[in-house]
Amino acid sequence: MHLLIVESPSKAKTLKKYLGGDFEVLASYGHVRDLTPKTGSVDTANEFAMKYEVIERNAKHVEAIARAVKKADDVLIATDPDREGEAIAWHLAELLKARRLLDSKPVRRVVFYEITERAVKEAVANPRDIAMELVNAQQARRALDYLVGFNLSPLLWKKISPGLSAGRVQSPALRLIVEREEEIERFQPREYWTIHLDSHKGRQKFSARLTQFAGEKIQQFSIENEARHAEVVAALNRAAPDGVRVAKVEKKRRSRQPAAPFTTSTLQQEAVRKLGFSAERAMRVAQQLYEGIDIGGGAVGLITYMRTDSVNLSQEAIEDIRGYIGKTFSGDYLPKKAVVYKSKAKNAQEAHEAIRPTAVKRTPESLKDHLNGDQHRLYEMIWKRALACQMAPAELDTVAVDIAVGEAVFRANGQTVAFDGFLAVYHEDTDEPSEEEEEAKLPPLAEGEVVPVDRLYGEQHFTQPPPRYSEASLVKSLEEYGIGRPSTYANIISTLLYDRENIGAYVVLEKKRFKPTPVGRLLNCFLTNHFDHYVDYDFTAQMEDELDDISNGERQWLPVMHEFWDDFATRLKEKDKVERGCRLDEACPKCGQPLFLQASKRGLFIGCSAYPECDYTRPFGEVVEEGGRVLGTDPATGLEVKLLNGRFGWYVQLGEGEGKAKPRRASWPKDRPVEAADLDTALVLLSLPREVGAHPETGKPIVASIGRFGPYLLHDGKFKSIPKAYDVYAIDLRQALEVLALPSGRRGGEDGAARELGAHPEDGKAVTVKSGRYGPYVQHGKLNATLPKDLKPEAITLEEALDLLAAKAGRDQAKPARATPRKRSPA
Repeated sequence: MHLLIVESPSKAKTLKKYLGGDFEVLASYGHVRDLTPKTGSVDTANEFAMKYEVIERNAKHVEAIARAVKKADDVLIATDPDREGEAIAWHLAELLKARRLLDSKPVRRVVFYEITERAVKEAVANPRDIAMELVNAQQARRALDYLVGFNLSPLLWKKISPGLSAGRVQSPALRLIVEREEEIERFQPREYWTIHLDSHKGRQKFSARLTQFAGEKIQQFSIENEARHAEVVAALNRAAPDGVRVAKVEKKRRSRQPAAPFTTSTLQQEAVRKLGFSAERAMRVAQQLYEGIDIGGGAVGLITYMRTDSVNLSQEAIEDIRGYIGKTFSGDYLPKKAVVYKSKAKNAQEAHEAIRPTAVKRTPESLKDHLNGDQHRLYEMIWKRALACQMAPAELDTVAVDIAVGEAVFRANGQTVAFDGFLAVYHEDTDEPSEEEEEAKLPPLAEGEVVPVDRLYGEQHFTQPPPRYSEASLVKSLEEYGIGRPSTYANIISTLLYDRENIGAYVVLEKKRFKPTPVGRLLNCFLTNHFDHYVDYDFTAQMEDELDDISNGERQWLPVMHEFWDDFATRLKEKDKVERGCRLDEACPKCGQPLFLQASKRGLFIGCSAYPECDYTRPFGEVVEEGGRVLGTDPATGLEVKLLNGRFGWYVQLGEGEGKAKPRRASWPKDRPVEAADLDTALVLLSLPREVGAHPETGKPIVASIGRFGPYLLHDGKFKSIPKAYDVYAIDLRQALEVLALPSGRRGGEDGAARELGAHPEDGKAVTVKSGRYGPYVQHGKLNATLPKDLKPEAITLEEALDLLAAKAGRDQAKPARATPRKRSPA
């Protein structure tokens, strides 16, 4: 009897079916041994000797395997085909040898990359020895992780706060997130304008963008402010009284190539983008598809091994896919030669196959009744990607039309799909879609043709900071930097998101984007100040290269361990004497000594390094300038303009108000950093709400302002959104009447008789201002509060609305409850 050992019980069931009664198939349930969880498990003074113990939860499975070995003629270990799987095989063999169960029995290693009958039987017929170079690479990785974690964590507890931990790979990943946040905070937006021309031919409308003016090519910042924009638009209007001329029509055809089949990294990225999965969820579902699903007649592996850096496909798989394309699609969809892909990933690991279906004939539709929702969606994505990678490129017809307006030139671009090719099956998603991806049609235009000018206008823009990392873009960056391995990315992310008791997580997800918490920033600050070498991206990637060299047999693992530990141990001793917390590039306002970011039971705070001689402290994140920052003086009123931080965020304020009257205020835009606040911008913000003029039909004023849904006009108690083509700060009466005459849109809150002021801080529900039968009022849920006569609906702020609602709620609670009338007894 042959004993075959695998990792998971579901895989064991599938293999038992393939191999028949001569085989006993048992599962180890993952790793069977690990380092003892205490100091000294890696003996740095004795050639890094490691002290292992059986993992408690798997002890009973080890016992079952030991009993089966006694009855077996030979032992085959078919754990996963990577370093981790090789290490599990070695640990199993070592445990069985220690019990003297293998003295007369051979132990061989079996490796397969897909769980199909052909692949499994072929692997069992061709076993090999355990590859010690792969085992040593895994042992080195485990020892490195242990030495960093067990030695650095106590220092963090001492210097920052108990419960903190650092990791060889998780800490550089945290650094990526923190540095992106710091980049966002430093970012200073820059204003620029684009000029557009709307025209039409027949019933088909189209738009063009200014590319050349006054003999110069228009760059991003060629038109930097509203005044310059107005000059350019005025000049263009003078040059185009009777239409504009088509100066040039350029047509091209370009090809778009299909994406390579999935690797672990690209599978995780695309599952996040397309399916809304987390990286961990994608890997869990992929494991189920790999290990086998019962599709009628027993379990079968539906995809190849899901931990791979390779984009290669076997010749057999390519022939299978090309055969399916040839039978299902017309001949144009099948390239003359098979498409070959090369890996671009840094530190690409063992040359496995890409992730693909084990049989392309198993279409997603045919498996729908056998898979759950997650399994079906992921399988469909893998199947389509593998099919598309061997299909013909898509052919796109692009048209570029130059339109002359005097000496200025506008360009209109159009794109249509001439031949869909692989797009008939699959389209790859991106984190930040570009305008070029959008398909747009232009009417047929000829050089010399004159077309009308429907509208000439400008659009104001501000440069945007780089976006926070999504799970997909973080995975992509980790791979590009060579930090960790794709198979570890899900674990890295879950470690950063783990909510530690009394400390919290190092990062949080806000709108599916990673944001570092204060404790995450403090940890990163300490590590980059004192262990910069070990959170350096190049160093982390270099360690991965060295582990690759070990697995390839090009280096021995012990010299790599010595090189790392000798320097790391020295650094640990040096840093035992450093101050608590993290030194900041900021001086104490009381004594001038450096400030430190530190942690206490109450949270993070900034304190002076001269403590106890200097007792200056402040909570982390508190505004330094408690009275606000003076931006300058309003030339019209002579009042000071300040930048302040209130309960609901940053805002600018004009003066201090007189008596009970509140000063004029305006929220500071969230897309502009407060560090860039200046007087000119503040005065523009404070100019709203402003009266544009009186409506000629009603005689009532038209007021322009900005709400949660953007710029709007208020007239006769009704709100109307201002289209992007108009500037809320400069819109005049004629333009306002044009906007009011437009058909009502569907944008909530500003096209009806209600305007949303923002979200209530307690429950996140909307607070709105409305016009009612008895006058304007604010509403939150079922609670209404009437506006006082001196407070106009177009001028009320969220803060003022919350005050009114709080006062109303207090009055309602003070009212005596109505007594329930008793039922009268019959006389």
